[in-house]
Amino acid sequence: MSEFYSPTIDEAPDAEIDPPSFVKFPASAPPTSLRNVIDELQLIEHGEGGFFKETDRSPFTMAVAESDDHVPMNSQAVGPNISVTSEMGTVTRRHYSTLIYYLLTPSSPIGRMHKNKNRIIHILQKGKGQYVLIYPDGRVKSFKVGFNHSQGEVSHWVVPGGVYKASFVQPNEEFSNGLLISEVVVPGFEYIDHNFMSGLEELQKLVGEDRAEQLKFLI
Repeated sequence: MSEFYSPTIDEAPDAEIDPPSFVKFPASAPPTSLRNVIDELQLIEHGEGGFFKETDRSPFTMAVAESDDHVPMNSQAVGPNISVTSEMGTVTRRHYSTLIYYLLTPSSPIGRMHKNKNRIIHILQKGKGQYVLIYPDGRVKSFKVGFNHSQGEVSHWVVPGGVYKASFVQPNEEFSNGLLISEVVVPGFEYIDHNFMSGLEELQKLVGEDRAEQLKFLI
């Protein structure tokens, strides 16, 4: 089984990547209804775009072994009765999990292309959006998120570690063209695990110039 296997994504219908106008031309401020959500949930601006708040960091920790070149698929939890050897690479102590809210709005409608070392569980709370993933071999997968399952939308999905992801909002009246999700990271999120795509040149190397032209709005 591939380390990038994720049935929540692999089985989702492929979606055409055609962002709505307010993604291409963001509003100057979120609508009042979403401003209220930001205030009520105490969200702050995220470096990827959008708004977030970490709401839980597990008090429990585990020892995690990873290769010294930080390849995510080589990470493994090390139990208390397992002796650590040099073959395991670097061993660090990590929180079991972290949990955040993440919100996109018409004024900040894009989550910029980035990747994380570990798998991330995403759970839709409100609104609609679209995700674009780029795998290390250059394969592109895009799918829509929402509660209309009969139309191929997904309401929870797991992005494997080492896969680039970006997101943008899709039109929806029920949540003022916003998208609110929760994300669970296991082991818990640390900024050292996070990398933005460096720019257009890296995107072109992964997917080719024509595809990069279509996707460059996400970097």
